[in-house]
Amino acid sequence: MIKNIFLGILIAIAFTSCNKLNENPVSVITAAQSFQTQADAVAGVTAVYSELIYDAGEQPMYGRNINFLTDMTTDDLAAGPSAINPYVRALSADTYDASNDRVLAIWRQTYVGINRANVAVDKISAMTFDQTTRLRLVREAKFLRALYYFNLVRFFGAVPLVLHDATSVDITSLKTNQSTVTQVYQQIIADLTEAENLPATYTGADIGRATAGAAKSLLVKVYLTQKDWANTILKAKEVMNGGYGYALFANYADVFNKSAKNGKEHIFSAQFEANSGTGNTSTLMGASFTGFAGKVPADLPADTGVYNIFTAGDTRKAVTFYKTFTNPATGTKYTFASNYFRKYVDSTELSTPAQSGINFPILRYADVLLMYAEAVNETSGPTADAYNAINLVRNRANIGDLTAGLTQSAFRDALYLERRKEFVQEAQRWFDLVRTGRLVEAVSKVAAKTGVSTKNYLFPIPQSEISVNSGLIQNTGY
Repeated sequence: MIKNIFLGILIAIAFTSCNKLNENPVSVITAAQSFQTQADAVAGVTAVYSELIYDAGEQPMYGRNINFLTDMTTDDLAAGPSAINPYVRALSADTYDASNDRVLAIWRQTYVGINRANVAVDKISAMTFDQTTRLRLVREAKFLRALYYFNLVRFFGAVPLVLHDATSVDITSLKTNQSTVTQVYQQIIADLTEAENLPATYTGADIGRATAGAAKSLLVKVYLTQKDWANTILKAKEVMNGGYGYALFANYADVFNKSAKNGKEHIFSAQFEANSGTGNTSTLMGASFTGFAGKVPADLPADTGVYNIFTAGDTRKAVTFYKTFTNPATGTKYTFASNYFRKYVDSTELSTPAQSGINFPILRYADVLLMYAEAVNETSGPTADAYNAINLVRNRANIGDLTAGLTQSAFRDALYLERRKEFVQEAQRWFDLVRTGRLVEAVSKVAAKTGVSTKNYLFPIPQSEISVNSGLIQNTGY
């Protein structure tokens, strides 16, 4: 397969030195040397998690890079004036091509995560320590492999499906053709089905690892993306009624409150920690004033549309944006001509914004409720259950119940709008626009993005990968 990725992986795999998820990977050992003990197995699986939050010399996947593809290419986000990387600006204008370095970064980071998962599954499955722990670790690795492949298949369509440790197979077999989208989804579902047997909760240093509820919630999103409404409803009910303790925070701001990390609404999050080498650089999408290092690195709302969709009194507005900001360290108040994004701004780390300690929510309970409402509406129209689910989210935002008696089409439009307001900056917008077929219509309304076209329903496979693997076929239009 992708030689410039996997030849490096053949030489060394990075593992963390303990089982805490916020640990910076500091040691490098080869696969042949590793997985001798249970501690090695735990460290190996922690390395699979680490690709979500850490990449030496690069912005991390869920700390910045994924937002370039899922938000900056949409009607929500645009590159700010200090974005000097031409590839970032191309994403912002939807003029990117197969040479884009941010697209390559996501491809590379995701396959690194997949290979670490494959190593863990292959090696740990053959070990003989405590069976309960061994099975748990394998299932965690499979959950993460499913998450990585789910992102890949949505971004790129048909992709190479590699399921074994690169050190245990002939290098020529890695240069494989793409599997079909159907085959990739089958593997995702198989991995998540096994991961449903994970523990419901963890304690101590293990908090933040994948759970049974996380596996079921990711299955909800997988089935929703495939428009398999029946299974979406089935799995959502299992999450909602399964005794996992999930619920909405009373205060929307607590979703992005460091003191509420891994709380009742957080089903699965990328675990960031300030000043540990694993800070959330997504804060750079909000850092806009003198109190921040770098002065004005901020990205901007694509236009006023994303700000104006919030009605008066919607508590999500002040959490999502700021136009004034008081630096708590100095008491200085700043006022701006434009709105900036706020969710990942860590007020305790203003001088080091790349070290935000705010987690990135990959799966949260509000998403499950809205996915359930959407699937019910697509199946049976806007039933009482669909209304109840969306109204939980709306009432938490202080905007009251949705208008009663809507048609199926009107409820669908209201649901789409609710998703946009709920998940600004959470790596959801592009996926939602693509799966609902509204990408071109929505994005072309932004003056700077009128070049968007149907080719943008997939990203290009990086040209550097095609150059070393003739089995890869480029997506249409690139």
